[in-house]
Amino acid sequence: MIYEDGIKVIVADLSHEKYVDLILDTIREAAKKRGTGIAERSHEYVATKMNEGKAVLALDPSVQTELGDKFAGFSYIETWGNKSYVTTSGLIVHPDYQGHNIAKRIKDHTFTLARVRWPHAKIFSLTSGDAVMKMNTALGYVPVSFNQLTDDDAFWRGCRGCVNHPILQMKERKFCICTGMLYDPETHTDEHLPEGIYKEIKEELTKRGLL
Repeated sequence: MIYEDGIKVIVADLSHEKYVDLILDTIREAAKKRGTGIAERSHEYVATKMNEGKAVLALDPSVQTELGDKFAGFSYIETWGNKSYVTTSGLIVHPDYQGHNIAKRIKDHTFTLARVRWPHAKIFSLTSGDAVMKMNTALGYVPVSFNQLTDDDAFWRGCRGCVNHPILQMKERKFCICTGMLYDPETHTDEHLPEGIYKEIKEELTKRGLL
């Protein structure tokens, strides 16, 4: 989708792999600035998410760089517990575009992408950021204890790269610095997804054979 200010937010594909290292560097720098931990992801991991239609990218076509359209923001989704749970993760906005509503646009796209692909899955988030918590709340997430999140060990192994992982271990995976938030579709029978975003995502996924 292209917004009035010219920023476009899209479901990424493998042609966007050229942005991966910049995305990862931006995430690391943001974590250093905030003094918070992050779950480290490899270049190959993020590129795979793009190829699988599980990543959302914000770009600014009005500014051209050596990579093409200037990178403005990113997030990805992953499934757990035999696709009964979905996470939206790695939300980042480039410093040049902070304060321009980019994070909310990306969040709306990842949320809609998850709802389109796995309509019966519960969507959860682990975050220590106030802004993300506010966006989650607006979408219908509620704070929950960690035992209401997936028990898929593969998900929790992803926390090993975070500086706060010793706390998670010490508390026996019951809680940590991050807040657990959950969206349960069974409690949102009157859900209304953003029509324009929903239509574009459904068309893109159908074209790529992912629906």
